Amino acid sequence: MPTAAPPLLPSPRLAEPTPTVDGSSGSRRAALAGVAATVGAGLAGSSVAVNTVLRDYPALSGQAVRYAVGALALLAWARLRHQRLPRPSRRDLLQLTLLAATGLAGFNLFVLAALDRAEPAAIGVIVGGVPVVIAVLGPLVRGARPAAVTIAAAVVVTGGAAIVQGGGRLSVAGVLLAGGALGCEVAFTLLAVPVVPRLGPLGVSIGACVLAAGMLALAAPLVHGRDALTPPTASEVAAIVALGIVVTAVAFVAWYSSVDAVGPVRTGLFAGLVPVGTLLTAMLIDRQLPHLAEAVGTAVVAAGIALGVRCAGANGG
Repeated sequence: MPTAAPPLLPSPRLAEPTPTVDGSSGSRRAALAGVAATVGAGLAGSSVAVNTVLRDYPALSGQAVRYAVGALALLAWARLRHQRLPRPSRRDLLQLTLLAATGLAGFNLFVLAALDRAEPAAIGVIVGGVPVVIAVLGPLVRGARPAAVTIAAAVVVTGGAAIVQGGGRLSVAGVLLAGGALGCEVAFTLLAVPVVPRLGPLGVSIGACVLAAGMLALAAPLVHGRDALTPPTASEVAAIVALGIVVTAVAFVAWYSSVDAVGPVRTGLFAGLVPVGTLLTAMLIDRQLPHLAEAVGTAVVAAGIALGVRCAGANGG
């Protein structure tokens, strides 16, 4: 990339928050960020149960409406709070367009294509590598060296998530497409880092949702044909609204609040909680206790997050 071009990935100044002088304030900030990341990842995991209602509905059409609902919900929230949203610059719009095209629209397209060539659990294991990729790329894009202990913690988190999800059938094409989804999921976090300090978690979430809704609305007829305009049933409407408000509006703001507070590397560790959120939702619906492997995997994820957060805090990162 030419050096004169505006950076599309985190700059050294924005990539990670600098250590605070007030230890208690820093600890409180980190704790709140951990709660926000946990909420965001947990809600994302719960979407699996909601998506089962949309099994027969055109996927891209449903996602387009979901992001539109999320944007409207966040705009309504900002209006109720009399909160003025910052006006994005051209640079911000470019960053948000890349974020929406990859982390939202692109992710959906890759997952949809991968599901024809692999089982969901197998795709989830590959996409579950998000903590490791962010642990490596997060420091590299700002010219720093990745911390070995953070990478180790991310590997533990990813391993635990894989245990929770189990495995399944894969093909070469399925691996490649799931890898594309993994890259898009990483972009969802890293591409937001430069703009979150300027637009805030709310502004980034609204901008990304609006752009993704438009992209998917254009892509839906190309993928689904006339079925893209199929009217949803009452239960499908309820599912889409739930996805838009809870899994999109609330989860996105929570996730980007953590990114803004403690940076992408520590926040990325909490991506391992997505399959745990799916597991807990299934337990509540089915009223069943987890299997031994699922319980062990959840404990491994928690241990990896604790290790990564503790080491990052000790190093002031």
